Amino acid sequence: MGEDAMRFVERMSEKGRALLAERLVRKSFARGSRVIDRGDAVSGAYFVLDGALRVFTVGATGKQATLYRIEPGETCVLALNALFNDVLYPAFVEAAAETTIGVVPGSTYRMLFASEAPIQDLTVRALSSAVFGIMNELERHTTQTVAQRLAGYLLLKAAADGTVCNTQQELAAEIGTTREVIGRLMAQFAEQGLVKTGRGRIMLVDRRRLGAGPGSGCDAI
Repeated sequence: MGEDAMRFVERMSEKGRALLAERLVRKSFARGSRVIDRGDAVSGAYFVLDGALRVFTVGATGKQATLYRIEPGETCVLALNALFNDVLYPAFVEAAAETTIGVVPGSTYRMLFASEAPIQDLTVRALSSAVFGIMNELERHTTQTVAQRLAGYLLLKAAADGTVCNTQQELAAEIGTTREVIGRLMAQFAEQGLVKTGRGRIMLVDRRRLGAGPGSGCDAI
């Protein structure tokens, strides 16, 4: 299993590690693949070993809103809630990159949760991470313009060389708006010399100015 992503395993008992290794099943998903649909029954807990998962909802108009992301070494609190309370999953999950997850059957996770402190700690951290993630998304949607949210996302996700590998549709889903709005904003960012755009790829040209806030024409959106 992913060594860096599963460091909590080192603190488990020998019996617990053996049980986890025996029961954990790896699954791989291509970027953009749907992992869980709203209304699915959750059969186990899952950990991200590599890549990332995006948990989101879809409104009546079809607009997506990201709730939080699950990074390597993390698990999904909504899946744990569905597992422990025997309810259906209330949101959607998709692979935000090429992603490998490890799935632990529900009965095994319950057994480990009852006896292994590292699993209990992981569960609490998952709850805390989800709460903070949702609160951050709520704050961004209520206090920032779409342009500011887009600029912040680009700065957060840029690689060391300044590239962001997202399509406009993916950016719209992450920011909680439409592809058309993203298209207009990216054109304005490019005109201001903040970014250069290509097919499925964006290059940040001036991170300082982008971080300071887009021009007034964008801020109105």
